[in-house]
Amino acid sequence: MLERAPGSFGAPVSPEAGAVRRLPAASRLSLRIKDSRVGTPCPVARLSLDQPINRVSATDGRLAARLGPDEWLIIAAPSEADDLRSSITEALADRFHALVDVSRASVAFAVEGRAAEDILNAGCPLDLDARHFPAGSVTRTVLGKCEIILFRLSDLVFRVECGRSFGDYVHAFLLEAAALNAQ
Repeated sequence: MLERAPGSFGAPVSPEAGAVRRLPAASRLSLRIKDSRVGTPCPVARLSLDQPINRVSATDGRLAARLGPDEWLIIAAPSEADDLRSSITEALADRFHALVDVSRASVAFAVEGRAAEDILNAGCPLDLDARHFPAGSVTRTVLGKCEIILFRLSDLVFRVECGRSFGDYVHAFLLEAAALNAQ
């Protein structure tokens, strides 16, 4: 699939070099666990929550991103939201925790291909070289003027989560960076 950047940057972007696409709707749960020590339950709802901070685990199409010492962002298909919420609540019944559905607060994009790092680095100040930001990494950062959560799912695949109100801006930014990179 070729996407075109808006405005004067209308050159098609080759998926082999770098592609940007909007991801379908997802269920997003923000999980906070008080006194999140090494003994964090593993697994919870088939998800590993005991990974280090700024790491993401993937199981059965679900993502569990540890964003802080007591904070996780859990992403799954929309059809799994109720079951996932129930499973997490049941597994953590003996621990003080907060689980909030933030599904509608964000949108996501995939940036894929050999040029994915370059496309993202057009507006992201992180060193995205795989030696410094390897597959399985996740962090909060910025893209242009927008706060994002950036996942590196594999060597050539990134996921960008941003606030819904910034979705059009982030999408246009990524498309323009991809088009400029393809020139």
